[in-house]
Amino acid sequence: MSKLLDLIEQNAIKQSRSKTMSSSSSSGISFPGALTVLFVGLKLTNVITWSWWWVLSPIWISLSLAVVVIAIAVIIAIIAGAFK
Repeated sequence: MSKLLDLIEQNAIKQSRSKTMSSSSSSGISFPGALTVLFVGLKLTNVITWSWWWVLSPIWISLSLAVVVIAIAVIIAIIAGAFK
């Protein structure tokens, strides 16, 4: 019985260590996400009278920026590959 309890305790210690090590990853809301939540809340409480395009702008602005960065990276990769 004592060996069984020791094994259970060791297993619990291993699991708690693995959870601690794996919890170092960043999880949470990004700045554009937080800004969108704020703007939606302000719009729904009639604090701001912006159109929904501007309320949701942090989402589409960050998405557009990501598309532009990816397009530039693809263009650079194509140009670098053309000179080989």
